[in-house]
Amino acid sequence: MLVMTTTRVTDTPADPNIPGSSDSDATFTIGEVSGLTGLTTHTVRFYEKEGLFFGPVRRDSAGRRVFTDFELQWLRVCTKLRSSGMPLPEIRRYAELVLAGSGNETERLALLTGHEARVQQQMADLQEALDVIHHKVEIYTRHLGEGTADTLWTHGPEC
Repeated sequence: MLVMTTTRVTDTPADPNIPGSSDSDATFTIGEVSGLTGLTTHTVRFYEKEGLFFGPVRRDSAGRRVFTDFELQWLRVCTKLRSSGMPLPEIRRYAELVLAGSGNETERLALLTGHEARVQQQMADLQEALDVIHHKVEIYTRHLGEGTADTLWTHGPEC
């Protein structure tokens, strides 16, 4: 059984000369990566095909994919970026910039701040929707408690 631990992910691999290296010697199969990230094995392969990793994924002597802890942590970052709506080309561009090394931090920051602004707007939109839903729940709760639920919608779309 694998135990997931929380690790802070940085843009820099442990060995800057080896993209995707890790301080840990631990490696993971694609099935283990799937279990630890919540991504399907198909999605992990798709992310590899789309160039979202910092370099080629290593293979063992039997040709099976072998992932480092760094790649596992990177997939967790990709999952959060993707689930928050960042398009795959932007995630790929971010990975390319990180792989290119220093000197492009301003462009990386621009990608992240642009995405952050979009997520903040999504959150504001969702909060507004939640406020409307909460108001409707209060109306139904009040009417059901008063025994007047049968009058809902008789005088317009209050609910």
